[in-house]
Amino acid sequence: MQADIAPTDIVGWDIGGAHLKASWLSAEGQVMAVYQEPCPLWQGLEKLEYALTNILARVPHQLTLHVITMSGELVDLFSNRAEGVAKIIDLTQQVLKQQTLLVYAGQLGFISAQQVTPEYIDKIASANWLASATYAARQQEQGLLVDIGSTTTDILLFHNKQLDVLGYTDFQRLSSGELVYTGIVRTAVMAVTQSVYFAGKEVGVMSEYFATMADVYRLTNELDERHDQSDTADGHAKTVQASTRRLARMVGCDVEDFPAAQWLQLAYAIREQQLCRIQSACEQQLLRTDHTINKRIIGAGVGRFLAREIASRLGIEYRDFNTLFLTTAQKTAMQIADCAPAVAVAYLAIEGACKSNIC
Repeated sequence: MQADIAPTDIVGWDIGGAHLKASWLSAEGQVMAVYQEPCPLWQGLEKLEYALTNILARVPHQLTLHVITMSGELVDLFSNRAEGVAKIIDLTQQVLKQQTLLVYAGQLGFISAQQVTPEYIDKIASANWLASATYAARQQEQGLLVDIGSTTTDILLFHNKQLDVLGYTDFQRLSSGELVYTGIVRTAVMAVTQSVYFAGKEVGVMSEYFATMADVYRLTNELDERHDQSDTADGHAKTVQASTRRLARMVGCDVEDFPAAQWLQLAYAIREQQLCRIQSACEQQLLRTDHTINKRIIGAGVGRFLAREIASRLGIEYRDFNTLFLTTAQKTAMQIADCAPAVAVAYLAIEGACKSNIC
C-alpha cells in the first residue's frame, strides 16, 4: 500500500524506546538537518511528547508532511506491541497536529495514520531498520549495512540493489543474527562479558548494573559525548574518573586498587569482546553471499567506528552511510549516519511521491 503524498519539505521521525531522532529534508531530498532527543519512553508517554515538542520547535513551521517509523512500541510501558504502535501513532498525531501523517509499514510502504488498522501492526512495529537498509540497497550494488547504535546493532545484507534479509520481526532477526542486541551507550557491561582478562589473569565480571558500555568508550576516548543522552548506571557524572570507578566495580575493585593504565586495559578488553561479537555476526551474513569481490560494509549509527574497524579486520571496503547522500546536513550535534532510519524514511517518502508522478 502506498499513500499519496504531495511534494513538500518533510520531517522523518524515528521513535525509539530511548531516543527520538528526526530529519528535515527538502522536497528535492536535500538533508537540511538531523536531530536527536533523549526519550526514555518506558517512563511514560509524556517523555515522547516532550521530545517531539523540542524537535518540532526547531523545524520550519511551513513543513506540512511528517512520516514516522518506530521501535519504541517494545518498551514495557505497553502491554503488547499492538498497544504500543497505536498509542505512539495517536500521540504523534496530537503533538504534530498534522492533517497528513504517514506511517512507515515496511514492505507495504507508507500508510496514512488514519488508515492504520490491526492488520498493519506487524509491518509497522520495529520497521525502522528496513528503511535504512532499503535506502542503502538502492544506492549501492551490494554490501552489508551495519548500524551500531546506542542499544542495538542491525546487520543487513543486500546485493543487486535488493535486500537479502532472513527476518523481518525482532524475533526472526534475533534468530537469524541480523539483530544483535548490543550497543555502545546503553548496553550493560554485564551483558557483554562474563569474564575478562585483567591484571594478568582471567577475572569474572559481576552480574550487576554497575557500568554501561558508555563507560568503556569514554575511557577509550571513542564516545562523542553529544551521543550519550542516557543516564549513567549510578546516576553520577559522565567523566573519565566516574566511568573508571564504575568499571572497577564490575571486577570487585575500587578505582584506587590499580593504576589508570590498568583500567584502560580493562576497557579495551571489554571493547574487544563486544567488537568480536558484532564481527562474528557480520561474517555470518557475509557468508551467505556468493559475491567474492567488491564486498563492503556500510557503517551507520553512533557506533559505526566499530563497523569501520570490522571492515579493516576483514580486509574489505568501508563506506560511511553519510556518503550515500549528495548533500550533508547543517552543522549540528548529529550527522546523517547517526540517525539513519529517520533520514532514510523521509527520503523514501519523497521517492514514493516521485514514483506517483506528483513530485
